[in-house]
Amino acid sequence: MRTVQLTLDEDLLEAVDAAVKRSGTTRSEFTRKALRAALEDLLEQALEKKHREGYRKKPVGPREFKGWESEQVWGEA
Repeated sequence: MRTVQLTLDEDLLEAVDAAVKRSGTTRSEFTRKALRAALEDLLEQALEKKHREGYRKKPVGPREFKGWESEQVWGEA
């Protein structure tokens, strides 16, 4: 692991410190988790954009899912 310095607004640092205290972790662990979550979010956004672009370029055909209609029925619980 490497050590890095960050510059944070005072309000953000206070909020992080309060969250760290409540969760019983450290600033470093809290920051690592937050950064991982942000990276996962960015990846998800990129995949969703790619998915939308794919359907924009090649929309679903009228009979593309023909034969799967019965799979959509959940029936009585």
